[in-house]
Amino acid sequence: MKTEASNFPTNEPPLVGHAFDGIQEYDNPLPGWWKWLFVASVIFSLLYLPYRHLGAPGRTVSERFAVAQAENMRLQFAQIGELKADAPTLVRMMNDKGWVKVGESVFRSNCASCHGTDGGGAVGPNLTDENFKNVQEIGDILRIVQVGAGAGAMTAWQNRLLLNEQILVSSYVASLRGSTPAKPKGAEGNVIPPWPAEVPEEASPEVAEGDVAAAPAGGDTPAATSTPEPAPTPKPAPTPEPAPTPEPA
Repeated sequence: MKTEASNFPTNEPPLVGHAFDGIQEYDNPLPGWWKWLFVASVIFSLLYLPYRHLGAPGRTVSERFAVAQAENMRLQFAQIGELKADAPTLVRMMNDKGWVKVGESVFRSNCASCHGTDGGGAVGPNLTDENFKNVQEIGDILRIVQVGAGAGAMTAWQNRLLLNEQILVSSYVASLRGSTPAKPKGAEGNVIPPWPAEVPEEASPEVAEGDVAAAPAGGDTPAATSTPEPAPTPKPAPTPEPAPTPEPA
């Protein structure tokens, strides 16, 4: 005896009450835990967004990264202390590969958008050739970084970067001279003399004790330092005359 297949029980879920082009759907409701997880995520987002973006500063990922970067920079600067803003320091740091890397990171974060990642120039001028618009010597690079140039076209970074960052990024810019960028911009400005290999630091020589600086006569003769005359040799004490011998009585 043949039994109809429809007489056997099945585990198939019921069908929904509609069909599209002859296609029917099973009625499979989502599990309750999934629905409550979705509700919880919506509630969490309503609390998370104001906390992250409207709360106390320093909570976003970018802000925390900036704080960590500044802390790392302070730890590095602790090794060198506060640098002196002069040409000898720029030359010294330009020849130190380790600190040139630090200057490069400052450059890429703040200057690459105008001068290119390799210094070849973009909106700003090319920093790798021998032509410069506002620079005559290496110390002018730091001055332009601090106060800007081109009536605001070059941003002043004096109040945006630490002094050590200003010096290190200036040293890095100086080190770019003579490099070969991928797409160099055309030359601008005038050719200037090469950077000095080493700039002696200014010193204030002390006048030795007893030296007297002679004033120039009439402003034509340069000042000279006179050597004090030696003290006169003392004369020997006179030899006392012998007493007269008494005559015999």
